[in-house]
Formats: sequence, structure tokens, C-alpha cells
Amino acid sequence: MAALKFEDALARLETIVTELERGDLPLNDSLKMFEEGIKLSKTCLKMLDDAERKVEIMVQDKDGKKRVEAYSIEEEGTS
Repeated sequence: MAALKFEDALARLETIVTELERGDLPLNDSLKMFEEGIKLSKTCLKMLDDAERKVEIMVQDKDGKKRVEAYSIEEEGTS
């Protein structure tokens, strides 16, 4: 799952959830899909954590100190 895009991983995860919710798969297939879903979930969480770190880096002040603050759309156009 190294080069998997977030959107692709999320779409596959949604497919897995839908198929598991139907409940018509044999147990072994359900377990395999569940395992794949867990891996995809962890991959998505890691991608989101990495993106959050990048955003935090972008809001560092001139002294290199991080200023973590909520992003607001209204602030975007006021610079």
C-alpha cells in the first residue's frame, strides 16, 4: 500500500465496509476483508497525521516556533 492515494484507500475502505455490512460473505472472506480494512484504516490515519504535521510546519513563526491555530476561511482573504 506504499503508493496508494488517500482517496483511493478511502474508497476501497468504503467498499469493504459496504460488503461486510451486507453479511453474505463466507467467514474466511469476511476476515480477509476485515484485515484489509484495518490496514487501509491505519494507512489513512497515517496519511492524515502526516498532512497535519505539514500544516503545522507551514504555520511556524519567524523564530521557528509553531503556532497551532484553527484555520478559518474568513482569515484567508484578509491578508
